[in-house]
Amino acid sequence: MSAQPYQPSALSDVTVSVDGDDTVVSFPRVLPYPVEKVWEAITDPEMLAQWTPYTADRNLSRTGDAVITMLTEDGAPEMSLPVNVHVVETTRRLEHEWGPDELVWDLTSVEGGTRVVLTQRSRAEGMASALAAGWHLCFDVLDALLAGEPFGPIVGERAREYGWDALNSGYARQLGIDESQVW
Repeated sequence: MSAQPYQPSALSDVTVSVDGDDTVVSFPRVLPYPVEKVWEAITDPEMLAQWTPYTADRNLSRTGDAVITMLTEDGAPEMSLPVNVHVVETTRRLEHEWGPDELVWDLTSVEGGTRVVLTQRSRAEGMASALAAGWHLCFDVLDALLAGEPFGPIVGERAREYGWDALNSGYARQLGIDESQVW
């Protein structure tokens, strides 16, 4: 699918904090789907490969070791990362490593769907707006996937065709980050 029919959704109310050496980016999104459907999308390897830049060697709905494989623009495996799933509270909370980072998924059933708050704890300094822009695109793809209108993950340089640069700048402004300092 070409980038032309897609327009990024409105910016989310992303927050950023610093905890020691970590930058903590929290990305909230309300999706108009039941919490069980969203849970499946964040834990099932086949679904992950359709909306994130990675997949897993097993379902992430149980604690323990796993391998996450980063995908190329054409969906081929690029790099594998050993990870650990630390916390699983079925349909409510998932915490796992993502390379040197940690992802925490909090799901809450709300009227009309599910509120998801994805928090990424990262050592990558100066990446807050870039991380927000990347997850923004992922959540737009997830929304389309769950609506039955999948168009595949937006990975790597291809993200620029889908508005990543404008999203990165928009989140930088929203977060009060000097745009000359964004990645």
